[in-house]
Amino acid sequence: MPQIFHEPALAPPRAPRQKIRGLGCRCCGPRLAAFTCQANDEVRRSASARAGAAQGRSDSAPPPRVQKTAPPAILFENVRIFDGKSDALSAPSFVLVSGNLIKTISPTPIIASENENATLIRIEGRGRTLIPGLIDAHAHLMFSTLPQMTILTSDVGFINVAAVKAAHDMLLRGFTSVRDLGGPVFGLKRGIDAGLAAGPRIWPSGAFISQTGGHGDFRSPNDFPARPDDYSFSERAGASAIADDAATVRKRAREQLALGASQIKLMAGGGVASPYDPLDVTQFTPEEMRAGAEAAENWGTYATVHAYTPRAVRQSIAAGVRCIEHGQLLDEATVALMAEKNIWWSLQPFLDIGESPFAEGAPSRRKELEMFRGTDGAYHLAIKHKVKTAWGSDILFDPKAAAGQGANLTRLLRWHSSAEILKMATSVNAELLALSGPRSPYEGKLGVVEEGALADLLLVDGDPLANIGLIERPEENFLMIVKDGKIYKNVLPNK
Repeated sequence: MPQIFHEPALAPPRAPRQKIRGLGCRCCGPRLAAFTCQANDEVRRSASARAGAAQGRSDSAPPPRVQKTAPPAILFENVRIFDGKSDALSAPSFVLVSGNLIKTISPTPIIASENENATLIRIEGRGRTLIPGLIDAHAHLMFSTLPQMTILTSDVGFINVAAVKAAHDMLLRGFTSVRDLGGPVFGLKRGIDAGLAAGPRIWPSGAFISQTGGHGDFRSPNDFPARPDDYSFSERAGASAIADDAATVRKRAREQLALGASQIKLMAGGGVASPYDPLDVTQFTPEEMRAGAEAAENWGTYATVHAYTPRAVRQSIAAGVRCIEHGQLLDEATVALMAEKNIWWSLQPFLDIGESPFAEGAPSRRKELEMFRGTDGAYHLAIKHKVKTAWGSDILFDPKAAAGQGANLTRLLRWHSSAEILKMATSVNAELLALSGPRSPYEGKLGVVEEGALADLLLVDGDPLANIGLIERPEENFLMIVKDGKIYKNVLPNK
């Protein structure tokens, strides 16, 4: 943790680097100068440690972990395992979690070590199902539960409080990891990783990077024309970043990467919730799009884009983008191009099920209905061309929809089997998380139940391969929720 300096008790560790001439004012006094030197040294040491950690240097301080001490060992006895990759459950098995890793999986009883036995928690599974923690590949933790106008007009402190609750609730729905694709989520992630709040692992994108009038521009009409260096509330809060030339796109992308983004989110086409842009518009020029994708690539990670139309997606692919979000209005030729170029498709089962945050007849509602009509065809094309397809909820501005996150996943039954759905929400989405490469904020293997993998686990009361609907009611059917080896929910008696 950073040292807290108190000027009255400060003893200068060394002479200031620059001599202060004359008497000067009190703000140039030697005590404050020494204090400034010490504070600056502390900042430099912290920055050096972070840089060393990113480069794998052995002399750097390790990144903060969720647990300050090792959690108790956990022994699951007599459980059936969905390992994240198979089409069937295992035979009755035993699984030992030690620290934050899955240490041993065996068809016969496991004998824990002496150290593990000291704090061992034994869980009698009685044939219940152990599965990997679920992964949502398109989340917005800062914006999922509050109405859009509340977010645009509220103090950012209130928005953060709501996000802490949203993260806690998401974890208790069994989602132990999320790729957050837009919003000022860095502080929430830091608090969760430091153990100050409960929530999923977060792969953050930071601010939406958008052109003027694009999908990430939430300024009021009377904010136009924008005055030089006059940033809107959403920009000041870190929710969006407006850029209208290649140099500014590059700068905004680099800012998010500097803040800790694991991937960059660019707005390549029109959107539903944004006030100015029809769905069919293409956003950014090829040069601007390439600037953002190149900034991410230079940092060892990738750019993903919000886009629905063939033109927006084709321009993005040509610019070096690695993943497409949505794409409900794509044609077959563009989907075939995605398959050829090995582009990820983060696709959402958006359907008109009578629930919408937008009033009937409103512009956003009309755009939403147009997008809904493309969902079925998009999934059929993704399956036909075998595009690498991830699942994400993309829930915004709606607490009821957020609570139904599991039901959002089970909508995939229209196109996929239960086994395919569970694979997508575990091992397949984990593959997409790994696309961040060295910018991934967590080390270790996710999305699977196998020896050496991170211990993100759910104990399900029933067989989700036979009844995928079990994940729609996590409060009833998820008897245990474990993230990073730590138990966040356990309604079973310890043996």
